[in-house]
Amino acid sequence: MFRSFTPHKNQRYYDLKQECRLEKKLFEDPEFPATDKSLFYQKSPPGHVEWKRPKEICDDPHLIVEGISAHDLNQGTLGNCWFVAACSCLALKSELWNKVIPDWKEQEWDPNHPESYAGIFHFRFWLFGEWVDVVVDDRLPTINGKLIYCHSNVYNEFWTALLEKAYAKLSMCYESLDGGNTADAMVDFTGGVAESIDMEEGKYATSIAARMKLIEDLLNVFERGGIISCAIKVKQSDREIHMANGLVRGHAYSVTSLRKVRLGHGLLGLLNSEKIFLIRMRNPWGKTEWKGTWSDSSEEWERVGSTERTALGLTVKNDGEFWMAVDDWCKIFTDVDVCRLINTSLLSIQKTWHEAVFFSSWTKHAEPLHNRSGASAAPAEPTDRSGQGKNLYIGFSIFKVELNRNYRMHELITQRVEATSAYTNTRTVFMRRLLSKGRYIIVPSTFAPEDLGDFMLRVFTDVNSSCRELTQDKPKVSCWSLCLGYPQVVTQIYVHEANGLQSQDSDGGANPYVIVYCEGSSVQSTVQSNTLDPLFDLRAIFYRTKPRKPITVQVWSSCTMQDQFLGQVVLPASQKDLAEPQKLQLHKRGQQTTEQMPGTVTLKVVTSSQLTAM
Repeated sequence: MFRSFTPHKNQRYYDLKQECRLEKKLFEDPEFPATDKSLFYQKSPPGHVEWKRPKEICDDPHLIVEGISAHDLNQGTLGNCWFVAACSCLALKSELWNKVIPDWKEQEWDPNHPESYAGIFHFRFWLFGEWVDVVVDDRLPTINGKLIYCHSNVYNEFWTALLEKAYAKLSMCYESLDGGNTADAMVDFTGGVAESIDMEEGKYATSIAARMKLIEDLLNVFERGGIISCAIKVKQSDREIHMANGLVRGHAYSVTSLRKVRLGHGLLGLLNSEKIFLIRMRNPWGKTEWKGTWSDSSEEWERVGSTERTALGLTVKNDGEFWMAVDDWCKIFTDVDVCRLINTSLLSIQKTWHEAVFFSSWTKHAEPLHNRSGASAAPAEPTDRSGQGKNLYIGFSIFKVELNRNYRMHELITQRVEATSAYTNTRTVFMRRLLSKGRYIIVPSTFAPEDLGDFMLRVFTDVNSSCRELTQDKPKVSCWSLCLGYPQVVTQIYVHEANGLQSQDSDGGANPYVIVYCEGSSVQSTVQSNTLDPLFDLRAIFYRTKPRKPITVQVWSSCTMQDQFLGQVVLPASQKDLAEPQKLQLHKRGQQTTEQMPGTVTLKVVTSSQLTAM
């Protein structure tokens, strides 16, 4: 995750407000002045812009009128439908917008004490791992006395315009919001985790199984307080294009509901097993709606009972909100942005996750071991996602490594690339992955070498991952190493599998596992159940002070009373070993090491005198 926003942390809302009250003046923000500089960095104003305070626009201004609703939001002349769509989603969740608009009652105009009004407001956004308070004055850009950007349906309600101003301040000016990604705003409003879904790649229009899995996933997002938006792809050279069905290409819609609707009327409806999934969306323009099946005036609604229609809140008016069948939605919409609120509370009775957060930088250094400006190991080309600003192409790879690794990874020898994300120039890259038990390394990188920047890595796991940053390249020289000796070589062992093991039970099976021993330490695999041909996939790394002392690999069978020895191999593990898989016969231990036992083990051994070679 790479950010270009500049938080304004030096302005304290309550101190500034008190100062204005004492001096009996209205706040004027020196960091975001009411000038063209705060409007544009390239374009020219669309007309003669006057900055007016709400009291100069109407007689009875309010921050919020009769609560917050998705219908409060209307996009102005700025091309920031992505931001307005995210605001519409935010408006549906009181627990979310109360964080973004803190102490809103205290910020409200008080008609009984007009002298207490100081013309100052503050909003909070989740930026780079923390909630940042952003202060603004109440001067808003107008033309002919009307707001030119985001505004509410209610003439005297100003939370939408002031929130947009605070977000524009973060981005340095209003024009910086002209084009962007809804997912970015969603994360800034919630601190959640953004996932972009390619509907065409997922084949949700053609695969019923994939579509049902998507519906189940989206329902879980709604149930857990997350927010969703969607769009129809457009060529990068084009802007918003009106389609015959009433939808607009290249335009962000907020998803406001997803419901399973029972068809039929009265008792027949209750007994009818036919149901359909419907999805409700809102156009940030506050008008221009879907004209197809299940649109506001569609005859399909005659198949739904009045009670069900009331529960759905169906209204027939051009307010920008409409329903669609999920099947149609999957066929027409190409991009979906999902913001998941991941529960990390240990006190919750719902599914909880463990979170690990790391901050670091891609930096350049003349010493290769200290260089942190690497590039992608992925062969795929980066993906371009349209949006304002210059984001780096970023992504990450996940490697399955040795169970006992404690030092940074330098070369891929026995390690395996478990997964590689797409490399995109979006602010956030997301991946969900089911991993088997083991040890893994995540390597965030830019796609191009020597691109520099800061990043944040967030890792969520359903069990405690004990995730930590590897900072050391090799073992340190210490007083202990002076006594016990410093490592002379490093050896990697990869035990792939065993075959033809001796059976250990009446069913002719065994429960094998493997242990690798080296200079008093060991690494053990998980137990494979009821097989004589186990796949171990075990990796181990050893920094050896006595290179002539061999490494032993033993195979055992897990038993209720006492584990049974199935055989071993003894490896010299020298630098003469070829870095190729070896299939070795198992032998007995002790004095009978030359006597063979049933079965073979396939493994790879690599040894180097360069401790940073692996």
